[in-house]
Amino acid sequence: MGEKREAGGSEVSGSEQLLFGGPLRYDMGWNEHAEAFLELSFRAMVVRLPGMLASSLRLARRADPRAARVVLATELARGVTQAVSLLAVNSALGKLLAGPDIAQRLRAAAPALAVVAAVMLVAALLRAASTYATGRLEPKVERVATELYLERAANVELAAIEDHAFHKLLDTAQYGARSARGMISIGARVVNAVISLIAAAGVLTVLHPALLPLLVTMTLPSAWGALVNARRRYESFHTWVQHARAGHLIGNLLTEPAAAPEIRVHGVGPFLLRHFRAMSETAEAEQARLSRLAARTGLVAAAWTGLATVATYATLGALLLGGAMALSVAGTAVIAIRTGSASLDTLVLEINELHEEALFVGDLQRLYTEAAERAIPAGGLPLPEEPREIRFENVTFGYPGEASHPALDDVSLTLPLGRIIALVGENGSGKTTLVKLLAGLYTPDRGRILWDGVDAASADRRLLAERVAMVAQDFKRWPFTARVNVAVGRSSAPLTEERLTASIAEAGAEEVVADLPRGLDTLLARNFSGGHELSGGQWQRLGIARAAYRRGRILIVDEPTAALDARAELEVFDKIRALAGSGQTVVLITHRLASVRHADLVHVLEHGRLVESGTPEELLARGGVYAELYALQAEQFTAKVPAPKPA
Repeated sequence: MGEKREAGGSEVSGSEQLLFGGPLRYDMGWNEHAEAFLELSFRAMVVRLPGMLASSLRLARRADPRAARVVLATELARGVTQAVSLLAVNSALGKLLAGPDIAQRLRAAAPALAVVAAVMLVAALLRAASTYATGRLEPKVERVATELYLERAANVELAAIEDHAFHKLLDTAQYGARSARGMISIGARVVNAVISLIAAAGVLTVLHPALLPLLVTMTLPSAWGALVNARRRYESFHTWVQHARAGHLIGNLLTEPAAAPEIRVHGVGPFLLRHFRAMSETAEAEQARLSRLAARTGLVAAAWTGLATVATYATLGALLLGGAMALSVAGTAVIAIRTGSASLDTLVLEINELHEEALFVGDLQRLYTEAAERAIPAGGLPLPEEPREIRFENVTFGYPGEASHPALDDVSLTLPLGRIIALVGENGSGKTTLVKLLAGLYTPDRGRILWDGVDAASADRRLLAERVAMVAQDFKRWPFTARVNVAVGRSSAPLTEERLTASIAEAGAEEVVADLPRGLDTLLARNFSGGHELSGGQWQRLGIARAAYRRGRILIVDEPTAALDARAELEVFDKIRALAGSGQTVVLITHRLASVRHADLVHVLEHGRLVESGTPEELLARGGVYAELYALQAEQFTAKVPAPKPA
């Protein structure tokens, strides 16, 4: 397929247009990350250096305080040893270049040379200690940062997870933990380079004031080049993160067990491979662009550095020839220039890298902040211990981007507890949205949900969730053992065999468990060695067992028999009726209207509005929407099959 040029100048492959409906680029503009880009200047980096180092130290202290202290102390000490070494070398040169007798000069320089040797030994020991402490500290920092990321992400409202902008932040912030790990070793090198630079700069200032600005001039070009390239990499990463995720998605589809049958029967493999290649080539073009610009920037910086180096050594030579500097001092100056130049060059590059990593850690910090703002509220009013009913009063709810067509529109209905309540309606009528509001997964845009007069919006959401068990139409099939797939219904409760056995029996899943190779200890994930796969109907029974294990007072069941045969469907509904008979409230969503004939109350939804309520018999007698849908389904079983045509 052909390609077209995106407004931003990057190539957009036909695969993006066909598979994803357009270019997978995030508009960086001057919006969300404007502040980060404006901060990418050398002056700003230097100003922010103490804050970046403090941020690294806080993470390190949280992960392992002892190792953090060792890293900080050893790097400070290493910087001091370099300063002492430089002073000792200066003293040794002065002794070696003064006096006529070489033996006498060597004896005079011996103490200084011994100091140099001792300092080198101490520096080696300090480097080893720092390496060990840093190696111990880095994985802990990454773990702590990742745990905070996962904890915050798991605690936000469902609406946040489904929000495109927040999910983009989740995408980018996940790299912040790795950057936080990198900041530890980079921060250690920065501390070491700062001390070394101070030592070299002090010596040069004493030797001749003109040498210090020349030293700075030698390093500025590399600082500029590193800064420009860091800005490009950061901008490119954020712009292309969605494109990269889409490319990985296509690759994963080729090896995904669920897609494998259709890939082989329909021959989808070559199609996906072709588009994977197109997506990859588009990403490769972006990397080539970055490499081309980085090479050009490097050449310019190298040319500037070369000119500055020539000027520095020319100045040193002129001072030496003019008699303004002794030979021994000139030798020390050369060493100090080389040491200072290396330290300053290292410092600039490390500060730049530290700043670049800090930008990604900044994404992580923004996630922490935004996740805290969008977290499920803690605390609230208690719910009645034994409520009689839950009442929806003029509830309206719309999904983001669909404000003109709310999923629920001014719905008022009552759910009497301890009964079987069925929600009926065609696809898109609002049934699933209603039960998600009931479970506290969403809060209404308008209206109230009352538990015997207590507004759910002001109630303790965690206590509300404690009372609800849900078997969603697309409930999660956890890639763990069958035991965990049932017990995860109430993961906070002690896992007991009695509770497992009772829950499996309530769901009628005994036969499913009995057929498993290792019973409840069977791993239900085919992509692991020894893993086992269940059929849709078997999973459905385990899902109901999970809800039974939870023992919530309200059981929400969304299409519970979608994957079951007729006989199994009857058994499942018998189990559901038994649950209601024991006092549990069952809220049932199903398209099979014959299955709701035992419901105590039926609410019929259409286009997000409540159109009918009553018992099944009352609704059939009324001749409304429910009766119409019931008749349409009944016709499928009562219509006569046409006789075959004679041969």
